[in-house]
Amino acid sequence: MILPPRVALPCLLAFLYLPAVLPGVAETNLAPQTLNLNGHAGGVRFDGIGVVNGGGATSVLLKDYPEPQRSQILDLVYKPKFGASVSALLVEIPGDGNATQGSMPSHMHTRDDLDYSRGYTWWLLQAAKQRNPDLTLDGAAWSVPGWVGNGEFWSQGAADYYVKWLQGLRQVYGMEFDALGCRNEKGVSFDFAEKLRATLDANGFEKVKIHAFDNWPSNKFDFVKDMAVDEKLRAAIDILSAHTLAEIPASVEVRALAAQMHKPIWNTEEHVYLPGFDCAIGIVKAFNENFLHSGVTKIVNWYDIAGVYPLEPYSEDPAMLLARSPWSGHYEVRAALWGYAHYGQFTKVGWQYLNGGCGELQGGGTFVTLKSPGDDYTVILETKGATTAQSLRFQIGDGLSERELCVWRSNAKEQFIQQAGIKPVKGAFTLTLEADSIYSLSTTTGQQKGSFDNIPAPKPFPFPYYETFDEYSPPKAYGYLPRYTADIADVFEIADRPDKNGSCLRQVVSVRPNSWAPEYLPYTILGDDQWQNYEVSADVYLNSGDSASVMGRVNNVGYGYGSIPKGYYLQLADHGRCELVVIRGKVDKKKSVGDPEQQALIKAGKDDGEGGIKVLGTIQLPAISPNQWHNLKLRFADATITGFVDDKMMLNATNTLYSHGLVGLMAGGDKQKLSTPYFDNVLIKAINAPTPAPAIPLPGQSALYTAGKQAP
Repeated sequence: MILPPRVALPCLLAFLYLPAVLPGVAETNLAPQTLNLNGHAGGVRFDGIGVVNGGGATSVLLKDYPEPQRSQILDLVYKPKFGASVSALLVEIPGDGNATQGSMPSHMHTRDDLDYSRGYTWWLLQAAKQRNPDLTLDGAAWSVPGWVGNGEFWSQGAADYYVKWLQGLRQVYGMEFDALGCRNEKGVSFDFAEKLRATLDANGFEKVKIHAFDNWPSNKFDFVKDMAVDEKLRAAIDILSAHTLAEIPASVEVRALAAQMHKPIWNTEEHVYLPGFDCAIGIVKAFNENFLHSGVTKIVNWYDIAGVYPLEPYSEDPAMLLARSPWSGHYEVRAALWGYAHYGQFTKVGWQYLNGGCGELQGGGTFVTLKSPGDDYTVILETKGATTAQSLRFQIGDGLSERELCVWRSNAKEQFIQQAGIKPVKGAFTLTLEADSIYSLSTTTGQQKGSFDNIPAPKPFPFPYYETFDEYSPPKAYGYLPRYTADIADVFEIADRPDKNGSCLRQVVSVRPNSWAPEYLPYTILGDDQWQNYEVSADVYLNSGDSASVMGRVNNVGYGYGSIPKGYYLQLADHGRCELVVIRGKVDKKKSVGDPEQQALIKAGKDDGEGGIKVLGTIQLPAISPNQWHNLKLRFADATITGFVDDKMMLNATNTLYSHGLVGLMAGGDKQKLSTPYFDNVLIKAINAPTPAPAIPLPGQSALYTAGKQAP
């Protein structure tokens, strides 16, 4: 891809030079570069760095972790001067629909429905804010329920929907948003921005700033020129926001208009999809370059904690921490976390980018200088792509602390390691920087490389597994979500059984949401995607017009935009039709190399068309009618796939397309209406093995909203 040329920020380069060499750093033959720092030079406000939680249920498995591991994970991300120590959090306002990595439950499934206990987002916000009271909070909707605006998002209904959510955040959880987006990556509506501003003001949310419009293509800032000549629009939008500015920066014209209107520029979703230390240094490079090339004063990356199954899209590389094994308590800190720490542990929202202290290194890399309201300052540097060490000389002027600077460094070998401090002599010091490294120099103190001993070893998903849904009491304390299920499309919540005989799981969305991404049918997954031969069963209760399925050998749930699964399912409709089906999904040819299942699809000429299915068998069962419980079971024995209804074999087929995968529950539906069946007694076990005892919480596993909804 050919990108527009980078435009260096007129940051008055007055640079660095260096002879003081850190231990282990190679000497350099490059001429030193000098940086003059003047504490009275002024600069624009720093609005923070951080993460997005959302764009689907990015942390759905985090909620199921036992203590102390659940709190450890949160500490590593949000606790000041400990781990990543981010200063900004942007969350998805849940809307029932798929938004990349699954879906999360709305506070208003229908127009007349309101519940501020659903899902885990409230809990996460509270837990993060408790760790860092200075953390800024922001959000936007990806998806919304289908009733909102009668299907039209850009409506007064959507503005009212936002206000209802903010009221719950304030009244139930005692928190306030600092800012709010119009909608994630769904175009532009001037009328909606003005409606939203008026609605926020009329309901006591005058202090909540609006950022717009959070798009990513090359035309993402085209609306800015209209703001310059539209006073009402200019009054409605406080912040100019967009995504992926590292890839397509803001133009000189946009930056000039932003300065003219006194509007900051924020990056509300940057993408750094890299492995290992390359991700950590890529994050710092993106943070620095977003300011240098686009004038961005706040940047958040998608996303924070990967509490998702490994087969889900983007399940590893973007995240700073992997939390996908709650049944074992194991989690994994990625090198990416320490890229955030190089900013998060040395700065605070409300500091300023120091004029004359930001720019590009002559030997390769970038740097920014951030100054506190007092005299503290921090310099953050990265040398990604540099070919040799390089020297910098700092000349420290008036208005800046004369204290010793701490020095922290990361490279591919070791991340976030404190080096010897530097005491300026007569207001000057020198330093030599390694290639492909990150440095933070700061007059602040108290930084640490937070860690915890004895992280449990990983274990596979428990097998056999038997979930009766009766142990979640009351369901609202758990956000209505059972352990280990991950809703990919729409919402499966703990509910009372229709016969009042305990609890069960129900798909609760009856009208298709206005989803950010295309959806297949409502389904939720759990288990281990390496399972091969097993049987999965569940009791299902069908309302009139419903159909329901058990799924097996699910080995893919889409590629990030769309939720088409790959696997098998056994479906039963209320009128008695029963089908055994294989879903071929959509083949990604770029990812098919080395994947025999995808290669088989290509060879068979079935490499196009989302959601293509093949019916392996069908039967009409006369004894089936609505408002009854029936048991569905799928059995996998190598290439033989068998479907049972009420323990009687009904369908049998041979198919070699998929050999492994986890399990799922699925509801039927059409383009508008969705089935809302009930599911109970989900059982996964070896073929013909006895039924195990029902699953119970592990030691340390607890509800989300206990003791007055206090987050752990």
